[in-house]
Amino acid sequence: MDIAYANIILAVSVLGFELDIIALVALVIIGLIIIFLLRVVLVLIPAALVAFVVWWLTGSTFWAGIAFLVIAALSVLKKL
Repeated sequence: MDIAYANIILAVSVLGFELDIIALVALVIIGLIIIFLLRVVLVLIPAALVAFVVWWLTGSTFWAGIAFLVIAALSVLKKL
């Protein structure tokens, strides 16, 4: 009986270790995605502000979109 109990405990602990590794890898991937999204948002904030000002002054979403794309491209090129 003790051997069967020991085998059950060993199987559960091995499975628990595998689940811990899988959870760790999943959390690292989720963390990297969050960091990437935050960096993208921080790069796009100036472009969004300029686009909002252009839209507010002109009332044109076309020119606001052009301003957003230009500032976003300049921000990306500056990061390189």
